[in-house]
Amino acid sequence: MKHAIGHFLALCACMIPAPAHAQAYPAKPIRFIVPFAPAGPTDTQARWAAQQLNAAFGQPVIVENRPGAGGVPGTDAVAKSAPDGYTLLAGNPGPLTIAPSARAQLPYDPPRDLAPIVLIARSASCLSAHPSLPARGVKAFVALARAQPGKINYGTPGVGTVGHFATELFATQAGVKLNHVPYKGAAQYLVDLLAGNIEVALAQFAQSAPLVKQGKLQCVGATSRTRSPLLPDVPTIAEQGIKDFESYNWNGVLAPAATPRAIIARVHEVLAKQLATAEARELYTSQGHEPGGIGPDEYAAFLKAETAKWARVGKAAGIPRQ
Repeated sequence: MKHAIGHFLALCACMIPAPAHAQAYPAKPIRFIVPFAPAGPTDTQARWAAQQLNAAFGQPVIVENRPGAGGVPGTDAVAKSAPDGYTLLAGNPGPLTIAPSARAQLPYDPPRDLAPIVLIARSASCLSAHPSLPARGVKAFVALARAQPGKINYGTPGVGTVGHFATELFATQAGVKLNHVPYKGAAQYLVDLLAGNIEVALAQFAQSAPLVKQGKLQCVGATSRTRSPLLPDVPTIAEQGIKDFESYNWNGVLAPAATPRAIIARVHEVLAKQLATAEARELYTSQGHEPGGIGPDEYAAFLKAETAKWARVGKAAGIPRQ
């Protein structure tokens, strides 16, 4: 009798349907929101990820650009979307790890409202200067800045961006005062830097390395932990005396917080597998990026550490909340 009852219960358990998301995901197109304009690094890496997911899932992955306000509105749109795996976010430090310290009000709380999936890549920068600036290397630049407090202008894509906070981190650690000139994007300040209208700016190696090689810019130092393969002769800022300095832009994939773990794991599996291929690693390293692949838990810990770091920078530099 007991055996019969056990057999009956086991049979019933087998008949209970698995959750729909585990059975059929994805059963329709996926929307991938990029909270910045097309053609930038976040957009480019999101489109790469979309191609990998499309190939693996056999469903369209539609990249939707929602630029403006430092990426906050686009990020908020994902935070408030249905947690069903059909809306993904192209994550960037501006709206995720810097905005909590840069903005007086934020319509979402990143660790509460978003679920990290995978870090695609990190991107270091060159502290780039116009060739006319009489400063070759960090020590000479710091000496010049100390002799002219507040006179050297640096450009960024805007208040509360990595370029803004990372340059203020450098200034704080070096004990200098620089003048912030915010722009609406990297393309605009790069034009002014090349023209000599501003003296310095952080520019990712994919942008800056060709210009340095052509003599149109000089690289004061690399923001990475180790030297960039694109400019291997340029020492890092830390190597040149600013102890432990490092700063990276990065891009990753996130989803609304309550998205089922099975879906998050599946998206991570596809992208991490592709990031581990020789083809992907060559693609990213050739562009000056460091390919990622870390999983949801490691990515969450990374975001937590980055948020705390930029909060310390904002406080030390006295950056007012907007």
